[in-house]
Amino acid sequence: MKRAIALFTVFAVAQSLMAAPIDIESLLGESWYGIYMNKQKAGYAVNGVVRNEDGTITVSENAVFQITMATKKQDMHITSQRTYTPEGALLSIESEVVDPAGTNTFFGQVRGDGLHLVSVVGGVENTEIFPKPKETLQDSIKLAQLILSNPKEGSSISFSVFEPLYKKELAGISTIMGMEEREFEGVMTKVYKVKTTMPEMGVDSISYVAEDGTTLEDQVAGLIVMRLEPEHLAKDVGYSNDVIVSNAAMVETPIDNPRKRDSLRLEIRGPINDSHVFNDERQTVTPGEGCYIFEGKRYDLKGFSPVKIPITDEAVLPWAKATQFVQSDHPKIVAKAKEIIGDETDALEISKLLSDWVHDNMRSTFSARLTNAIEVLDHLEGDCTEHSILFIALARAASLPSREVAGLVYVAGSEPGFYFHQWAKVWVGKWIDVDPTFNQPLADVTHIKLAEGDLFEQAKIMPIIGQLKIQEAPVEK
Repeated sequence: MKRAIALFTVFAVAQSLMAAPIDIESLLGESWYGIYMNKQKAGYAVNGVVRNEDGTITVSENAVFQITMATKKQDMHITSQRTYTPEGALLSIESEVVDPAGTNTFFGQVRGDGLHLVSVVGGVENTEIFPKPKETLQDSIKLAQLILSNPKEGSSISFSVFEPLYKKELAGISTIMGMEEREFEGVMTKVYKVKTTMPEMGVDSISYVAEDGTTLEDQVAGLIVMRLEPEHLAKDVGYSNDVIVSNAAMVETPIDNPRKRDSLRLEIRGPINDSHVFNDERQTVTPGEGCYIFEGKRYDLKGFSPVKIPITDEAVLPWAKATQFVQSDHPKIVAKAKEIIGDETDALEISKLLSDWVHDNMRSTFSARLTNAIEVLDHLEGDCTEHSILFIALARAASLPSREVAGLVYVAGSEPGFYFHQWAKVWVGKWIDVDPTFNQPLADVTHIKLAEGDLFEQAKIMPIIGQLKIQEAPVEK
């Protein structure tokens, strides 16, 4: 969840800049925004546009999150600079994410027909070349073009933006949903309600834009609100937002025997769509009356014969490759995996050995990080995100295909409920869910999978964070 927040912040801040006046000269300067999550102040952002001495134009976005995770104060700082030629062609993109574990940087530069992207994650540098993005300076002011074109309800405009953390150029469309009168700086003014959709991300935002092009407010995925504020008010935060509690789905009646039961049937209400529905051996999710019915079952491995490594099934081998956040080919990761598994070749036993090691050797602590496996191995601390990332990296280094899973898990205690959580799926001849945080070689029935895959796929659950209601459902006879 916290890794996806970083990317959503970049998206949210960009929306505010896109609503700037169409006249570039009048765009120069800074605007301050307060950032709110689930109606609680969580940070602030300052957006700026500068014309450089050589005539190029730099659009900057600077966001700071100040949140609490289980009573522990956390800071995350995200910056981005996009530079364009005087004619509007993209020249470069610089992004930086600073969190308690360190700094991750991304620098992309247009050269000829390509974008050369240098990423430094966990101290590991990686260079890749992508096709030259379609993005131009005009994509940063398309909302202004729409608003200043005397639009009608239903008028729309398209845009694209290259996101270095995703390594993708994402397309979107903004559409006028309606107009209303609002007070702005003491004067009643026409305000346009604009809906922006990015289909690949499954993300919608609602912007309220004054007729002069000033964005008054952005509501991103129903989770993050960015509101135009004076600088002193925007920066007045105070760590009051505990994202662990505010994003959970609390239950009125505690779940009995959650870790050992053989099955669980739940009613889930909220803005779930088909992209959040997964059905496999362990869970099924089906539509009900005004809800979705989740049914979880305990794994039954009776009669199952695990495969041996090395695994040669071409269908699952893509999940054995290293990525920029799961550096399973790094010598330190490879050496640690070999140390843990020794000469073991049974895939199921290897998975158990790795899960046990991660659980036994990591110190559990909550932290807002853009997590990667190298930093986790170096520090051996973190929450479910760090446990799962390190486990997945070790599994891939041991030749076990594995992937990230995000969703909910039941936690008992003084505030019982389903909390957002990460774990892993591992191929041992079939896919199984493994939760190294709870030291579960086979994840229990309270794990509700809502996303599966890399950081881009996990971001798709952001629109439902803090908006789900869950209760145990009667067992059908």
